[in-house]
Amino acid sequence: MATKYQLLADRLREELRRNSGQAGYKLPTEQELSRKYQLSRQTVRHTLRLLEEEGLIHRRQGSGSYATGLLPGAAPRQIAVATSFLDDYVFPAILHDASDVFSQQGYSTAVYATKNCVSAEREILLRLLEEPVSGLLAEGAKTALPSPNADLYQRLRQVGTPVVFLYGAGAGLEQIPCVADDNYGGGYRLARYLADRGHREIAGIFKSDDIQGPQRYHGAVSALRDAGLPLRDRCFSWYDTEDRRRLLEEQDGRFLADFLQTRMGDATAVICYNDEIAYRLIQTLLEAGRRVPEDVAVVSFDSSYLCQLGPVSITSLSHRSRMGRMAAEQMVGLLRGEAVHSRFLEWELVVRNSG
Repeated sequence: MATKYQLLADRLREELRRNSGQAGYKLPTEQELSRKYQLSRQTVRHTLRLLEEEGLIHRRQGSGSYATGLLPGAAPRQIAVATSFLDDYVFPAILHDASDVFSQQGYSTAVYATKNCVSAEREILLRLLEEPVSGLLAEGAKTALPSPNADLYQRLRQVGTPVVFLYGAGAGLEQIPCVADDNYGGGYRLARYLADRGHREIAGIFKSDDIQGPQRYHGAVSALRDAGLPLRDRCFSWYDTEDRRRLLEEQDGRFLADFLQTRMGDATAVICYNDEIAYRLIQTLLEAGRRVPEDVAVVSFDSSYLCQLGPVSITSLSHRSRMGRMAAEQMVGLLRGEAVHSRFLEWELVVRNSG
């Protein structure tokens, strides 16, 4: 014999069917349901919790319960999210925001990590072709280089799987919508900020195999050129994913020590690719007896928790908008058949003690 909450759940599922699972359709309030069906509020809450677990409704505190758009009895809907590193310091917030949007629309989230390897990326894409999902939100692997997996991204689109890129699309994939930071503008802004503070010799450390690195470098050197400052190749250093792995897993920061000893020269300021590098460069500078910012100013991108973790807080560009939410909203738009275009997000400079 069905329990009271199961009977109520069946009636509410039927109500959702009558409204064609229309996303955003609002169910009666807990109080209204309790009064209409002569049930306790506890039974009503139990029922709504069950429907939420089934992906049929999304409950908003203080607002009510809304249909996600998933019809009762329909096959589960899932969005794949592929990123380089699950433990990357900015990814958890992006995943949280994207998953929240997908959940409200009745989609679950499956997460994959490529470790920024094109071979792992290819395995994931082949799996998604064999086991289709509703959509793919992807951070491409080694996006500064031509992608050997462009064919699989195109095949996914050909079979009806929409794709949205995070951080930017690689070469040959520019027609696929993305949500990315204005990396050129960010690099330009940091270099201009340092120049306006009187620095005349400015160095930089950028990542070579992700598209953001060359874009940020381009912006920085363009600002130096426009300010009439010297462009010295030796003052700009590049690292890649393998250098990052050695730095984080083996505490091998030789490329930072080499930058300090052989490349910085007389530079009084350094633009770092991100907070991860800025945090460790400041450690290297302090260990070498260099003061920050008195001897060397350090600025970076992301304005993450790392900016407040060390002995010197880091001046850094902050993401003004929430990339994960915007990318997820683009995906929902594609699933609805809407025209979607790439978006480039502005930065906001957060000035702290490092420069």
